Amino acid sequence: MATGPRYRIAFRRRREGKTNYRRRKAFVLSGLPRFVVRRTLKRVIAQVIKAEIVGDRVLVSADSTELARQYDWLGNCSNLPASYLTGLLCGLKALASGVKEAVLDIGLQSPTRGARLFATLKGALDAGIMIPHDENVLPSEKRIHGEHIVAYAKQLAASPEVYQTRFSELLSRGLPPENITEHFLSVKEKIVSSFREEKASKEKRVKVKPKAKSHKKITRKATAKPKRRVSTRKKREIEK
Repeated sequence: MATGPRYRIAFRRRREGKTNYRRRKAFVLSGLPRFVVRRTLKRVIAQVIKAEIVGDRVLVSADSTELARQYDWLGNCSNLPASYLTGLLCGLKALASGVKEAVLDIGLQSPTRGARLFATLKGALDAGIMIPHDENVLPSEKRIHGEHIVAYAKQLAASPEVYQTRFSELLSRGLPPENITEHFLSVKEKIVSSFREEKASKEKRVKVKPKAKSHKKITRKATAKPKRRVSTRKKREIEK
């Protein structure tokens, strides 16, 4: 380990390889909330986070497992179509909470062109969130719809054993991989329509302000002035 009078030990999260503080500073100075995308082997997580003095505050969050719980998604929760739907869901939630602009935060993950990270970004952009980006890094519409999965399934159809092994999870849920494009479009429509219905119900709940009732002015009747009290000492003087 380096030593000497000029050596300064790095922050703990920098030593652990978790935070790039130079990039973090740029995010904070932008004054915009961060559209944070993280992925694991089994799911994709998207959050809109605002930096505050007391710490980061999560404004909205979306997890790819929500697709299966709430919108009947039968596909894998960590593939490219699921990443797009997670970004779309998070973007619609952000719009509903008043967030219209953000900056992308992918952490220390490698920015590969057409990756799942940028599929999530594409979903947020389609939801209506303004995020600075380069069009070249976004995946194609065919890959977002899962057409590459369909092509791979047709390629393996000649060997049934390999086909069953590779797509056992999808087949156990009742979704043939050849139908994943249609399933993707139906789930996307469910997500968009659910927020459309929620917006319409909120507008109906807005009550029209009733007209102010005209109240007649009530005039007080003139009353006799109250008699002033006279002290007992003055009474005696008056009687004398």
